[in-house]
Amino acid sequence: MNLNSTGNDHLPVYESLVRERGDVVAEARSVAEKALYQAAYALNGHGGARPAAGPGERPAGAEGRAGGA
Repeated sequence: MNLNSTGNDHLPVYESLVRERGDVVAEARSVAEKALYQAAYALNGHGGARPAAGPGERPAGAEGRAGGA
């Protein structure tokens, strides 16, 4: 195994997995970049976006309580 790979290696097994399952590494990188951006935004005093409601949950109402009632 070459730890100093330049990324030009031909990896047929990886390529077939990407075709079958999608490029999980690229998706994880994208999610990590978005999380870093959101964290930096929140830490710079821009408030924070409330997390999205999970499955089966309603967003918080005007009183800030879950369920809006």
